Amino acid sequence: MNAPRRLRWLSALLSLLLLLLLLAVWHVATQPSAAADGPPGADMTAEQLEYAQLLGHGTTTPKSAGFPTPAQIGQAVLDNLADPFRDAGPNDKGIAVQLGHSLLRVGLGFGIAALVAVPLGFLIGMSPLVYRALDPFIQVLKPISPLAWMPLALYTIQDSSISGVFVIFICSLWPMLLNTAFGVSAVRREWLNVARTLEVSRLRLAFEVILPAAAPTILTGMRIGMGIAWLVIVAAEMLVGGTGIGYFVWNEWNNLSLANVIFAILVIGCVGMLLDRLFAALQQMVTYAE
Repeated sequence: MNAPRRLRWLSALLSLLLLLLLLAVWHVATQPSAAADGPPGADMTAEQLEYAQLLGHGTTTPKSAGFPTPAQIGQAVLDNLADPFRDAGPNDKGIAVQLGHSLLRVGLGFGIAALVAVPLGFLIGMSPLVYRALDPFIQVLKPISPLAWMPLALYTIQDSSISGVFVIFICSLWPMLLNTAFGVSAVRREWLNVARTLEVSRLRLAFEVILPAAAPTILTGMRIGMGIAWLVIVAAEMLVGGTGIGYFVWNEWNNLSLANVIFAILVIGCVGMLLDRLFAALQQMVTYAE
């Protein structure tokens, strides 16, 4: 077995061992205590029992199950995957339906941001005059949290779903714009001089020289933008409600179903990893060796 393959197998084995260790610790930590196994109110003093009865919390009421165990998470995974396309009303949609709404919002916002950021980044990267003119606006707008735009979006657009798309557009715009401008401005001068010597037109120069040279940097900006967009969509959907994986998390929290909340967190992480791998593969396709 060669060294890279051996390293890959060892890293996979170590990851598996860490996962098993995490599950074992989780299982032990979520086991009910001896006091919790006793009759309701057994661990309370007489004053606490009387106070609980005054508040209407009878001691015959069973205690909360607490933090879910790994087995309960496994059951929640099976329950949610049994009917992922269920649509039985506003508060009863399957995980695939919620995930589809989130991916649609991210796709729309990210796509519109790419249509704006890539051409504008080209212009900024190719023209020092445009760069100096737009730089103050970029430096002021870039640090603003995307969620800070949500009240203005809701007031102006008056549609919660489209407001979510707008927030994704804002958060995806800056990484793509700045990386495109940097990639275009960093194209080697020798290549540009050769193209000018051959009297290549500006359009052909942009598409056949600058774009291939800047493509890895542009894809890096897209990869960062997609990562931020997937982070922000969860928070945005918690605010606007209705549909989406963020609303699913908030709705299950209101239902006090921590098992479903943890299941949704795992889904968010897995989808985020797949999106990142997709852009990493695209980035690898356009990367070249000098």
